[in-house]
Amino acid sequence: MTANSFDMSQGGDAGKVLFGLVCVVAIAWIYLLAGAGVEMEQMGMGGGKMMLMSPAWRPSYAALVFAMWAIMMVAMMLPSAAPAILKAVSLAHERPEGVGGIPTALFFAAGYLMVWTGFSFAATLLQWALDSAHLLSETMAIRSRVVAGVLVILVGLYQLTPLKQTFLRRCRSSVRCLAEDQHQSAWAIVRQGMQHGVSCLGCCSGLMCLSFVGGLMNTLWMAVVALWVLAEKALPWGSCTARLTGAVLVAWGSVSLAIAVF
Repeated sequence: MTANSFDMSQGGDAGKVLFGLVCVVAIAWIYLLAGAGVEMEQMGMGGGKMMLMSPAWRPSYAALVFAMWAIMMVAMMLPSAAPAILKAVSLAHERPEGVGGIPTALFFAAGYLMVWTGFSFAATLLQWALDSAHLLSETMAIRSRVVAGVLVILVGLYQLTPLKQTFLRRCRSSVRCLAEDQHQSAWAIVRQGMQHGVSCLGCCSGLMCLSFVGGLMNTLWMAVVALWVLAEKALPWGSCTARLTGAVLVAWGSVSLAIAVF
């Protein structure tokens, strides 16, 4: 294989992977915009008034909520993982003994999404607990201003911790670390994706919890959080953005809490 054909192959695989990522993310957002298959039940309040309520937590509804969370994580987190996935593809071409560019992207993305699928399971359990305590509205947002304010403050405080900065630094440096890992078997690539996913989970899980503040059915709020995450991970001043975000969240949560209490 000549150098020119090698470069064309590398560019071709990267282009196909990027196109695939765009399509998957677009489909995920379309699914969320369509309501994620979650329909509220109506209950009569008398006098012709109706109130929307979440369906009962049967196994079928729990599976639907879990699918919603898993697809939401694809929509929100896969764009910020694109640089690492594309880097893994380029490294696959530099190491011809590996599994190839497109399979590398699939294995890496699978490992990455395994981590966020685990988060989706935990988020489903949290949603069930909040809903069972009648703390969620028809938009799947926390009803109590006090609880919402406390949650925003906690997320803001986490943004300011050294632990958050450590995870963010690891997440931002994952692209460089990939080049240092010489293992290119299928399992090694999945493991690399999982390691990147764990770093992103430690970095972004707090922000994901803000979904319960804006409402899980509020796709505009979800898009804002997704862009927020992308800014922290991709922009040169991402660490400063995280700290600024923390300060804003603490201030916002404190004001909301004060209004709710007094």
